[in-house]
Amino acid sequence: MSTEDRFCPRCAAALVRRVEGGRERPACPACGYVAYRNPVPVALMRACDGDRLLLVRRANDPLRSFWAPPAGYVEIDETAETAAVRETAEETGFAVAVDGLAGVYAAPGTGIVLIAYRGHVTGGEAVAGEEVEEVGLFAPGRLPAQPRAHSGSPIDRWLLSVVGDLLR
Repeated sequence: MSTEDRFCPRCAAALVRRVEGGRERPACPACGYVAYRNPVPVALMRACDGDRLLLVRRANDPLRSFWAPPAGYVEIDETAETAAVRETAEETGFAVAVDGLAGVYAAPGTGIVLIAYRGHVTGGEAVAGEEVEEVGLFAPGRLPAQPRAHSGSPIDRWLLSVVGDLLR
């Protein structure tokens, strides 16, 4: 068990492993709490300005220093679409409008469900946010070169494959 799964967040009793819902999970023998480990939703925006694709060079893991569409966690008080628009503005300085769903991606062990949208730039100017090193608009066939692969963590490998799919 991970350290977060050792004690009950409700009553502080030591958790045990037991079968709940057909799977073995950390559970509290005192109050009945079950520690479900669910993935976190992440929203991504594949936005274009005319025929140019909006990308950021990521400053943080996963995929630090890689070029990717802007993305971030969905907050409790917003929809995935709203999160994609907000994250794009925060990371790039550009306002965008959603044109539709590009895809939903998930892989066991990554801890996230990635909800990708297609959209277009409606205003603003390129300003790199706190979580990005650089913002760029790239013409088809002129995408920036990606750095060499990182250490190969499961989430890096998976996200890199998703970004590759979205950039095709």
